[in-house]
Amino acid sequence: GTVVAGGNGSGNRLDQLSYPQYVFVDLDHSVYVSECGNHRVMKWVEGAKQGIVVAGGQGEGNGLTQLSYPKGVVVDQLDTVYVADRGNDRIMRWPKGATQGSVIVGGNGRGEQSNQLNQPF
Repeated sequence: GTVVAGGNGSGNRLDQLSYPQYVFVDLDHSVYVSECGNHRVMKWVEGAKQGIVVAGGQGEGNGLTQLSYPKGVVVDQLDTVYVADRGNDRIMRWPKGATQGSVIVGGNGRGEQSNQLNQPF
């Protein structure tokens, strides 16, 4: 196989991953990886030696610039990133180039009410 993301040991540099979780590949063959170790989502353009932070990356937390143990990631045709922010019990949307995301589902504490999530994957 061919390494398409990371491969330089575990860490927080742009050419490293730490506890990668979920992978999404878009039509341009860019690879998106959610990382629990760095609380971020990285985009790796085909052939790139390092990735680009497209969500989170500001340490673990519940601010709009932060993620906590991100899991599932999906990217639409406008390059908007949708990520299951497991530790914060919410789904976040990060438009292309955005420095912060917005909560689109959950974010009201962990629970079973219609406006709550429980550690989404």
